[in-house]
Amino acid sequence: MPNPALPVTAPGRGIFCNRTLNLRSVRAIGYDMDYTLVDYRVEAFERMVYAQARARLAAEGWPMEGLEFDGSMVTRGLVIDTELGNLVKANRFGFVKRAMHGTRMLEFGEQRDAYAQTLVDLSESRWVFLNTLFSLSEGCLYAQAVDLLDRGALPRSFEYASLYRHVRSGVDAQHMEGHLKAEIAAAPERYVVQDPEAAMALLDQKAAGKKLLLITNSEWSFTTKMMSHAYDRHLPEGMTWRQLFDVVIVAARKPAFFVEQGPFFEVVDETGLLRPLVGPLKPGGIYLGGSAPQVERDLGIAGDELLYVGDHMFGDVHVSKRTLSWRTALVLRELEAEVAALEGYRPIELRLMALMQEKETLEARLSQARLALQRLHAGYGPAIQGDAASAEARVHDLRGHLLALDAEIGPLAQTGGGLTNARWGLLTRAGNDKSHLTRQIERYADIYTSRVSNFLLATPYAYFRSPRGSLPHDPVGPATGA
Repeated sequence: MPNPALPVTAPGRGIFCNRTLNLRSVRAIGYDMDYTLVDYRVEAFERMVYAQARARLAAEGWPMEGLEFDGSMVTRGLVIDTELGNLVKANRFGFVKRAMHGTRMLEFGEQRDAYAQTLVDLSESRWVFLNTLFSLSEGCLYAQAVDLLDRGALPRSFEYASLYRHVRSGVDAQHMEGHLKAEIAAAPERYVVQDPEAAMALLDQKAAGKKLLLITNSEWSFTTKMMSHAYDRHLPEGMTWRQLFDVVIVAARKPAFFVEQGPFFEVVDETGLLRPLVGPLKPGGIYLGGSAPQVERDLGIAGDELLYVGDHMFGDVHVSKRTLSWRTALVLRELEAEVAALEGYRPIELRLMALMQEKETLEARLSQARLALQRLHAGYGPAIQGDAASAEARVHDLRGHLLALDAEIGPLAQTGGGLTNARWGLLTRAGNDKSHLTRQIERYADIYTSRVSNFLLATPYAYFRSPRGSLPHDPVGPATGA
């Protein structure tokens, strides 16, 4: 993964750069709200979503007794295989590295049989990418539902794909019907994480001449409640969150907001009363719906002059980058724990790297010894010293050394494979390779960071430079190539 663009107080609080980005040339910064400007306590939030969806399924006659939300069962970046009823973790090339059927992790042989000739391709309807923290309750509930289906415990028949659609509709209903947000709005202190530094970061950006935009799919009543709770107490006396933003857009319908033309409505009072927008967007205005192209036209800002910051890999980052060529920043809240785990693992990793280098050397010697023995038996090639018995003894000795080395390497590698999550390991890695999520981040996020307040450490004038990309044939060590 890229190195931090600037030194920070904690490694996980850095802003990490995939493509060079000069904030001085950015004239406007747009922000998503949920899990971006407003950070939620993931366990409490997703447990509530899960509980409401579970109750809905129980009302349909599903045997939900004893089922609970397990925050470690599913992570962001996993992919649901709706054909086989599995959750899988794939590397950047789409090869499945770990898989779980229902709530049971598949053994290597089972996984190989299921996916030896299958690549994860997100363009196919078979695959569902869990690319936001909102997906955790959905993934957990689906895995448990697969167990119920396999046991024949459901009140009607499903295929794995139709089962997923039914579970997904139950989870989506909690967001659409308002029960979820009503509970959060009633007790925001239970669900919202306060981050005083985020307000200062936005103040810095605004004072530096950036136009600030809030573009959220949440409706007005929920947005004003959450933003007031998260920001007003941290702003200068007499200032509210609304004074931070040049334009506020609610119920934006992302990702359609970025790709379709839709009408804007003006929110004319605190109750959410609407009227059709006549004319351009006005500074300080609050709007509903609309479209990104009109935002560009009315602000006179387009393309790489606008940075959009969000937590949703597809709905915020992918579409705005692909469709409008906006600069993009992904908020990946799990990054801090990931970097801390890597820091703690570093001494073991260095030992593992040394052992792997030793293994590569031994493997090269073994290959040469086997080739010499092969030539000796077949009677071709240059003459070698010694007889067949000594050559076979050398092969046997090298194999013994490799077996001993593997016995030492195995536990160290296994420890690394369980960092941050015993089932799935690191969010950004899949074995020794980058994860499928990391590949998406590289393609569509110019920069990524763990929280909005990290911009405070970078300043509005930062120049983020991507590191030089490495290739397998690049020299690594002098003369050794290792």
